[in-house]
Amino acid sequence: MKLKGPDLFVPLGAVAAAMLVFGVFCAALGVNPLGVYASLWKAGFGSWYSWQNTLVRASPLLLCGLCTALPARAGIIVIGNEGAVVVGGLGAITAGLSTAQMPSLVSLTFMVLAAMLCGGLWIAFSVALQHYRGVSAVISGLLLNYLAIALMNQLIEGPLRDPSSFNSPATFPLPLDHRLGFFSGTHVHHGLLFGVIGCLVAWFLVERTTFGFSMKVAGGNVRTAKLVGLPVGRLVVMAGFLGGACAGIAGMVEVAAVHGRGNESLNAGYGYTGILVAFLARQSPLGVMLFSVLVGGLVAGSGMLQRAHDLPDATITVLEGTLFLFILLSDTVYGRLKIPGGKANAVAA
Repeated sequence: MKLKGPDLFVPLGAVAAAMLVFGVFCAALGVNPLGVYASLWKAGFGSWYSWQNTLVRASPLLLCGLCTALPARAGIIVIGNEGAVVVGGLGAITAGLSTAQMPSLVSLTFMVLAAMLCGGLWIAFSVALQHYRGVSAVISGLLLNYLAIALMNQLIEGPLRDPSSFNSPATFPLPLDHRLGFFSGTHVHHGLLFGVIGCLVAWFLVERTTFGFSMKVAGGNVRTAKLVGLPVGRLVVMAGFLGGACAGIAGMVEVAAVHGRGNESLNAGYGYTGILVAFLARQSPLGVMLFSVLVGGLVAGSGMLQRAHDLPDATITVLEGTLFLFILLSDTVYGRLKIPGGKANAVAA
């Protein structure tokens, strides 16, 4: 999907409506909504330091958004992003520790490949269950999220645990020279490059290749795809694998750039927020780039709301939920309204 006028108008309209409702919610708590909006802007975009915080949070969202956006183009809605992030991080730390004696570039390459394989297979399994066995990918993906978290807890408190991590179980740390660095003069890590490159590659794959066209045909009408001889099963499973591989890299980035080891912080909620990003972007890889930054800025403002307005840190979750409701509502009414130059698009179109 290319970024056309209506493709921006609809989600931005949903964001505006959600912000108004969120303002009413804040007012009901006795907080000035205009002050809340100002704090969110200041924390997310008000200074270069704020922009750095936003970009750090946007880095995993770029990849987690693709985890939902790519399978959706093939007609499958995936919400197992969080599980793919977790297993991707586990695969990355395992590969990193196993190759700790190798040159850093070689070790990081193995970490990326392991994360892609683990995350890709995790989502591909969920997608295959739906296509071949009729098991909803939404249900199986949700259950697999819990399984991934349980697997992580088992490993970091068992075979992979560093004995010196007493209060907060974690794996052994990666060597310092085997971690992703930072852009000069900033605290924005190089994981941002993985997200940007991933979105650009995904856009090229979807919009400029025969595989992408075949995937969209399969997602638009399965019967038509089968009539023209397209291997629908292979296409949808591959779309799931590619989406899961992106989320797996997000887990690798959290390990190699943020934490330096595997711990329970892998389950930070970026996978779930990535679903919101994908829907705001209307499953467009280029849109994922835009809305990852927007949502990353909102997430960066959660601490400011707590400090400046004495609101719970979870208040930002209320805003995310409101955004989700309004973007789903906008998809329901889109096409029934007369928008100049617009036309109805399905969520997974």
